[in-house]
Amino acid sequence: MKVSVIVPAAGLGTRMGKEKSGTSRKQFMLLDGSPILVHTIRKFAACPSVSEIVVALRQEDQDWFGELLSRERIAKPVRVVEGGDTRQQSVENALATLDADTDLVAVHDAVRPFVEPALVEHVIATAAETGAAIVGIVPVDTVKKIHKNKVRDTIPRDHLVLAQTPQVFRFLLLKQAFDKARADQFTGTDESSLVERLENTEVSVVQGSDRNIKITKPSDMELAKMLLAEETAGHKA
Repeated sequence: MKVSVIVPAAGLGTRMGKEKSGTSRKQFMLLDGSPILVHTIRKFAACPSVSEIVVALRQEDQDWFGELLSRERIAKPVRVVEGGDTRQQSVENALATLDADTDLVAVHDAVRPFVEPALVEHVIATAAETGAAIVGIVPVDTVKKIHKNKVRDTIPRDHLVLAQTPQVFRFLLLKQAFDKARADQFTGTDESSLVERLENTEVSVVQGSDRNIKITKPSDMELAKMLLAEETAGHKA
């Protein structure tokens, strides 16, 4: 089974703000001396089911990142493709470069470096069986629907999940979803929202992890450092 992992990493990081690393682009901020994106790639390189990793980058980032990867000696093939102005465009660009014999495609946020390989393997296995699977966690806070800062409803949590990544789909199914989105001029917030629009298609949910955080704002970096320290200590134990 051939599994390709797409990592869209062309975002401009508007919510992060410029930090000590000299960049506002969260995927390139340093965590223990390496860009967050590199930490993410390492996780997928450690997954037996993963065949290749495709990173979508802005053109101006490709050369220096290629040099960085050459020093990393990643155990799995890593390719760089040109990203788009949006996540959806970046993933679509990467999809267009995949071999026809690709079975499954996993899409993962560049700034989720703490995903566990065991979780990756679980969601891949589920998608291989069902055709589409995402990672999600049940919200612990009460969720309110509001209008103009006034509460209009309380939404039962037992029917809600907070979507994480990776999100894994059969290659042809994901291509079909992107083709339909382009034809309809539809922009989704994640890949699952595109696949959900297809007829007779259901997306399975695999239980995620509170550690699988998405680094989006400066305060997340302190939590990331703590999680990395715990992870490093666990490997040494």
